[in-house]
Amino acid sequence: MIDGSEGEGGGQILRSSMSLSALTGTPVKIINIRAGRPKPGLAAQHVVSVTAAARVSGGKLTGAVLGSRELVFEPGPRPVPGGVYEFEIGTAGSGCLVLQTVLPILLCAAGPSRVRIVKCGTHNPMSPPADFLQQTFLPQLAAMGARVSLVVERHGFFPSGGGVLAVNVEPWAAPVPLNLVERGALADRHLAATVSGGSQAVAGRMLAGARAVLGWKSGDCSEARLKDGSGAGSFLLATARFAHVTEVATGLPDRGVPPEGVGEGAARDLAAYLASDAPVGEHLADQLLLPLALGAGGVFRATMASSHTTTNMDTLARFLGAGVATCEPLPGTAGVRITVLPARPAGLVE
Repeated sequence: MIDGSEGEGGGQILRSSMSLSALTGTPVKIINIRAGRPKPGLAAQHVVSVTAAARVSGGKLTGAVLGSRELVFEPGPRPVPGGVYEFEIGTAGSGCLVLQTVLPILLCAAGPSRVRIVKCGTHNPMSPPADFLQQTFLPQLAAMGARVSLVVERHGFFPSGGGVLAVNVEPWAAPVPLNLVERGALADRHLAATVSGGSQAVAGRMLAGARAVLGWKSGDCSEARLKDGSGAGSFLLATARFAHVTEVATGLPDRGVPPEGVGEGAARDLAAYLASDAPVGEHLADQLLLPLALGAGGVFRATMASSHTTTNMDTLARFLGAGVATCEPLPGTAGVRITVLPARPAGLVE
């Protein structure tokens, strides 16, 4: 039994538990779902996440309804076959978090998979935006030997949603260990402000706020306007691309925060990353854990171990055994060293 109130008390433990249950063939009961959130229980994106995991794995799921604080999942046979899937959230809930739930399962499938996540949010607070997955997470998966592509067919913003993500996943037949302890040389840095609907002046104001924090020049900046039929929305990406890793910090509109403040927030997040020399940022750290355990293992150095990261480490231990992931604090601004052992369960891809 998994207690969803433990650790960060949000959706991370739910998503990881569903993925690991399907991959190990271990039935799971999850209680106190999202107990640490202002509105506990399953929201729309969580219902879609768990039902998607059940569908791709051929498992049986009970309790997957809005507001539910408890569910039971009995996984199907392994390995899963792969296939063509479409999942609809129907709100501005994060399509990226639905993908985060099913991707580990599909990586270990016997055949290729094609996934579309529709009527969703693609750029949401409290979740990785599509750009982060494309530029930061998926290149590290590629370094581990995985072949995954992600295309944003339509952007989706709060409150209307309407986004569409298209994902191709090939079977992960030959995992490679990851050794990500250095960033390498800085190759590029950029501030990109994007607007859909509304005034284009918002883009310039977001850039002004970010530049005030980072001190970057106008040549490091760009503006864009979406033409994919998305509803009103905007975002700013603050990107630092190094030889071995890319970090993307995102600014999204928030009630009562002017566009300048949105830019400042993203810039402060990137500045905090740049203040350390560790290659893996706070958000990438917890996303690397499952793929490393299901692949060939590896080691990375991160700026910090957040509550999401430690919760994911604890969840890995519940399904794959104690010691599968360890975290060692390092001196000064060197961050932490996280080591993950290969623990790919039997019955996955041969």
